[in-house]
Amino acid sequence: MPVIRLPIEPGHMLAFARSIGDDDPAYQAVLTDPDGRAVAPPTFVMASAHFDDDYPLRPRPGEEWFGSGAGPGTAREGGGGLHAEQHFEYHRPVRAGDVLTAETRPGRTWEKNGRAGRLRFTETVTEYRGAGGALVVTARSVGVVPEGPVTGPSAGGGQESNR
Repeated sequence: MPVIRLPIEPGHMLAFARSIGDDDPAYQAVLTDPDGRAVAPPTFVMASAHFDDDYPLRPRPGEEWFGSGAGPGTAREGGGGLHAEQHFEYHRPVRAGDVLTAETRPGRTWEKNGRAGRLRFTETVTEYRGAGGALVVTARSVGVVPEGPVTGPSAGGGQESNR
């Protein structure tokens, strides 16, 4: 996976806070912060997708975009999965003026069997690092793909693996 460079800019922080409906005065005053080190909204690192040219949900000029609402809403990769969880672990606050690098790697995988069928879970881990490589945020995303009814003796159990 490519390493993404994420500049933490006051204008982006303000736009992000507004887009999620967070009217905390600290985010509204970020442009006039006298020391220029305001703390970013808690989930701000998700904006790193806007700096990733290969992000699959990003609109591309001249290409049909499945998120436009004009079509059935199926991703180019086939879709079928769901975003199940998102976790953030902060090792220090993300502040205006930081320049983070983000690198994504596969995490754990596991499956569960239930009445409706098998569910396959995959975790993706993104580490955001600051100057000198210090870890700032660890983000974990969990996706789930349903695989239809379970048949045979394994129905009803679950197993996990670490990659």
